[in-house]
Amino acid sequence: MAKNPSPDFVLRPFEGLPGETDWVAMREIVPSATATARTTAEYGARDVTVVTLLPGAWTALHRTDGAVLLAVQGIVGSGDVSRDLAAALLEALELEPGTAVEAGGLPGEGPRLQDVLDPDVPFEVTVHDTFDYWLAPDADVDPELKQNLEDAADGAIPTVKVSTVESAYWCRMTREFLRWARPEPEDDVIDAISRLHAKRESGLAGGRFVGAFRASGLVVPVWELPKGTTAEDLEGPVAELGEKLTKALSTTEPLDANERRARAGIVSRQVTLR
Repeated sequence: MAKNPSPDFVLRPFEGLPGETDWVAMREIVPSATATARTTAEYGARDVTVVTLLPGAWTALHRTDGAVLLAVQGIVGSGDVSRDLAAALLEALELEPGTAVEAGGLPGEGPRLQDVLDPDVPFEVTVHDTFDYWLAPDADVDPELKQNLEDAADGAIPTVKVSTVESAYWCRMTREFLRWARPEPEDDVIDAISRLHAKRESGLAGGRFVGAFRASGLVVPVWELPKGTTAEDLEGPVAELGEKLTKALSTTEPLDANERRARAGIVSRQVTLR
């Protein structure tokens, strides 16, 4: 396959796919999850399980039971993550069951995920506490493999998908947080949160908005929550906050002085993940 040493950088590699915000969340903030996808008829109409991570830094796996797994957190090397993942997926489809795709050189020209995956198949995410999806259901698990799975699970940050809004994920680190991948343009999201912040309405369930980061071309606002807050505690409050955000996003008037000050503080705390 021809190599392309300097592919163009794509800021939003998952743009145009069903569930772009969840693709970004799985790549950047969720430790263990699976999601549904299917290739188009041109590429065999094959069911694909998109996963956060595979062992050995594999980018894809044709499992022994025939299932095809594609890891969004796999090591990729070009400027277009979508092209990299599509190349790994197409390679995995051609492999014998029980074979993995390892991270390699840059792919040459070829289709992207947007070309390979059926846009009519919903991208439905399931968050897991373990990495048992690495294995076929009837796979023999020896003590060493079992220990490796347990070690991987023990190192993962507890994470739960909040069901009342799209692409919002509770997690527990030193304390609890909500990270919410947003589909709107970054400036619009920051303006909307600035409007709420200036009115002291940017908090969530007794917690506070602490900033945002950029990931795969989208902005991900973050809230620090009162200690002990569970994902279930957020179902109602995050829906209410979502309504406020929607209203603020629809506002077209320029920011006033208080809102501009709030915006300056928010922007100063942003970071970018790539």
